[in-house]
Amino acid sequence: MGYEVALREVEASPTAVVARATTWEEFPTLWRVLLDEVYAFVRAGGVSQTGHNVMLYADDVPNVEIGVQVAGPFEGSGRVKASELPAGRVATTVHRGSYDGLGAAHAAVQEWCTANGHELTRTRWEIYGDWREDPVEMETEISYVVR
Repeated sequence: MGYEVALREVEASPTAVVARATTWEEFPTLWRVLLDEVYAFVRAGGVSQTGHNVMLYADDVPNVEIGVQVAGPFEGSGRVKASELPAGRVATTVHRGSYDGLGAAHAAVQEWCTANGHELTRTRWEIYGDWREDPVEMETEISYVVR
């Protein structure tokens, strides 16, 4: 699959998240549990969800934030806290298809940045589009902060 990568300036996007340092081995079984925790908070009236599910990777440890886009600042509870996808210059692409193909989209952004002289930070995120029964119809936006 070919990916179109573009540079954009983005505004900060408020999120409700659970932050966690984890391992790449643990991450595949952890993310759903943490997302369920965020959704329980949202359903209890803790904040108004305005967007999609998100995963922010602050680095390669990975230190992650798993949650949803929300209307704005709010008072957190338990492990759920207010955060945001950062503002700034990003290299971005859209992956169309099942989540097991996301690695190729990340690689495409990294390769494009290297080829075009853009320095990547390790801060990156995924915004998951609306769920579709047919994986071919799913879309995930991948963004990397660049310098």
